[in-house]
Amino acid sequence: MKIAVIPGDGIGPEVVGQAIVVLEAVAQKFGHRFEFQEALLGGAALDVKGVPLPDETMEICLKSDAVLLGAVGGPKWDNLPGHLRPEAGLLGIRKGLNLFANLRPAKVFPQLKSNSTLKEEALGEGIDILVVRELTGDIYFGEKGRAKIPGGEKAWDTAVYTTYEVERVAHLAFRIARGRRRKVTSVDKANVLESSRLWREVVSKVGEQYNDVELNLMYVDNAAMQLIKNPHQFDVILTTNMFGDILSDEAAMLTGSLGMLPSASLGEGRLGLYEPVHGSAPDIAGQDKANPIATILSAAMMLRYSFYLEEEAQAVENAVSKVLDQGYRTSDIATPGAKIVGTKEMGSLIAQNM
Repeated sequence: MKIAVIPGDGIGPEVVGQAIVVLEAVAQKFGHRFEFQEALLGGAALDVKGVPLPDETMEICLKSDAVLLGAVGGPKWDNLPGHLRPEAGLLGIRKGLNLFANLRPAKVFPQLKSNSTLKEEALGEGIDILVVRELTGDIYFGEKGRAKIPGGEKAWDTAVYTTYEVERVAHLAFRIARGRRRKVTSVDKANVLESSRLWREVVSKVGEQYNDVELNLMYVDNAAMQLIKNPHQFDVILTTNMFGDILSDEAAMLTGSLGMLPSASLGEGRLGLYEPVHGSAPDIAGQDKANPIATILSAAMMLRYSFYLEEEAQAVENAVSKVLDQGYRTSDIATPGAKIVGTKEMGSLIAQNM
C-alpha cells in the first residue's frame, strides 16, 4: 500500500513522523507492507519550489493509495497573496484529488472527560460522533459578488447544490453508518432555503435504499442546540458544506482538545486525504511538545477508509486508549497526576501498545 507523506509546516513533521512509527508497528503486527513517499505542500513547498502545491506533489499523491498530511501554514507566509498562501495548496490538493466529503470524528475518550466543556452527566461514558460534511458545493462555490447601491454596497453568496452532489455524499454517509451504530441525522434548513429542500428530498430518497439505517431529519439551529443538550443522540451527522463547517467545530469542542481530533477527506475511490484538525502551531514546533494523537488517529482512519483494514484501525485506536489508561499525557491534555511525555515518547508508547 502506497502512502504519500506530506509533513507540512510547524509541528507537522513531528506529528506525521509519529504516525509513521505507529503505521510501521501495524505493518509488523499484521504482516502488511507500507511504502512511504514524501512530498512538499504549503509553506515548505513555497520555500523550496515557490508555489504551495508543486506539480510533482500532485503526481505523487495521484499515484498513491492514500495521503497523510501534517498541518500547513504559519506567520512566515501570512503576507503572501491569496494564491500563494500555504492554505491554497491545501484547497488545491483536495480539488486535484476529487475529494467531496470531509469526515470529522468527535470522540470523547472516557479518560479525558474532565477536558470537555460539558458536564459529566451530559458526557456519560463518552461521546462518539462523526460529522460527514459535503465539500464541493453550497455557498462556498456558488455565484458571489458585490455591487454599488444607493447608500453603500450589497454583497451576495449563492448556495447551490445538484442532485448528484447530494446523492454521492449521502450514499457515503449511509455506508459509513452501517459500520457504526446505523443512524444518520441529516441537517439542513429546509424550512427557509430552497437548496436545503433539495438536500432533504435527495437524502430522504437515498435513505430508502438503506432500510437497516435509521434516518432523522433536523434543522441546523436545532442540531446546534442538541449537540450541547444531548450529544448521545447522534451517530453520523450528514450535512452541507456551510453547516458542516460550523457544526464540526462545535462537535470538536465537546472533546476538550484539538490535539485529539483526526479527519479524512474522501472521494469516489479509495484514495483519501488524512490530516489532524489542529493547525501548525509554530510556537511549539521543534520542541517535542506537540500532541501526535490526532495524526495517529488520522492514520487509523486511513486504515479504515482507504485500506479497508478495520481490525488494524481498531488496534491503533485501542492502543491510544491503553496509553491514556496508563496515565500518559502530552501537555495539552494533561490532568493532575498525569505522566507528561513529549511527541516522540507518546508515539513510541502507542506503537508499543499495539
